[in-house]
Amino acid sequence: MKNLNRWVYAIIGVLVLIFAGLIYAWSVISKPIEATFMGDWTKAQLSMTFTIAMAMFCVGGLIGGILSKKVKSKYYVLVAGVLFLAGFLLASETQSLATLYLGFGVLAGLAAGLAYNAVMSTMSAWFPDKQGLISGILLMGFGIGSFIIGKVYTAYTPSDGSDAWRMSFKIFAVILFVVMIVCAFFFVRPGADFKPPVSGKAKAVREPALDIPAGQMVKKASFWLYYIWAILVSAAGLALVSQANGIAEQVGPDVSAGNIATVVGLISIMNGIGRVIFGALFDKKGYRLTMILDMIVFAVASGIIIMALNTGNFTFIILGFIVGGFAYGGVTPTNSAIISDFFGRTNYPLNFSLINTNLIIASFASTIAGKLYDASNSYMSTIFMMLGATVLGFVVFLGIRRPKGGNH
Repeated sequence: MKNLNRWVYAIIGVLVLIFAGLIYAWSVISKPIEATFMGDWTKAQLSMTFTIAMAMFCVGGLIGGILSKKVKSKYYVLVAGVLFLAGFLLASETQSLATLYLGFGVLAGLAAGLAYNAVMSTMSAWFPDKQGLISGILLMGFGIGSFIIGKVYTAYTPSDGSDAWRMSFKIFAVILFVVMIVCAFFFVRPGADFKPPVSGKAKAVREPALDIPAGQMVKKASFWLYYIWAILVSAAGLALVSQANGIAEQVGPDVSAGNIATVVGLISIMNGIGRVIFGALFDKKGYRLTMILDMIVFAVASGIIIMALNTGNFTFIILGFIVGGFAYGGVTPTNSAIISDFFGRTNYPLNFSLINTNLIIASFASTIAGKLYDASNSYMSTIFMMLGATVLGFVVFLGIRRPKGGNH
């Protein structure tokens, strides 16, 4: 295929991630399933589906990274299409937790991870001069996708205990399969002689601190400190994302399901916007200001949602979700940009997939939040967990330094 304008590849990447980001809509997707199996499954058991999906998302990304030098990325996207098809069809037949865990958690999660790694390693390679910005733009699709698809799902899938969600899952299976298969053929990496277009005010592409393989990267203290930071702030964001629907219902018990879905969707919208803004900020100001600002916004969001739960004021929950979604939007582009900035582009596919394994640990925030709710019958504990993770993240952040070789 003849190389296209690099922004065409960016658009294709965003499209793929819009649909792959469907797994992030679990908070909304799960409501009709919860109604169907009311009394049979606890909140924690249902939340485990999201935890498994996040874990398998990381495994899929890791597989893509390990095989990145042997298998073309378009094949990952093709496989992702098949896995999405199988996963959603299987989940649509759910009569037990095991089937739901396997269909949505394992197969769909694995598919999302393969597609995610393929997009980030291939499409971002066209933008060596805008690593933060392109990471944010691509990941915006992953965030906003859950809102768009979640709204459509809610509109056509009532939470009345019926089995309407089963047909929605079958439709998702076909759409995801078709999108992945068609878009796969646009996954082309730039040649070794590719140079980004030069504008009138162009500045030199910032050289990475190091350009090293994963084996050397994991010996650096800077990698592990950032890894721990990413676990903590990702846990804060995932706790909010996975329990958002329930939090909104606790604050506004009389608010309609459609309006609840819209408010929960604000997290996804602001997540997408936050990814672009924080990504651009990384390019201009570097990692320190980006990470500090992200943690401040997380803390503010926690405070607002605590006020919402204390007062029952639904306006506060709207504001809290806006700020919280924006904060969570700062995490993923920072993961991508910091790996490129600290450890180079040569081994980026595997290095990036390794940093993303932080989500395997962070995803347990969803299950923990579910257990805390089962124990207290309130989501206040979830928000305190979110705030505590942010505070610990700041402590870890103080030790992070851009590596200079050796043991730095």
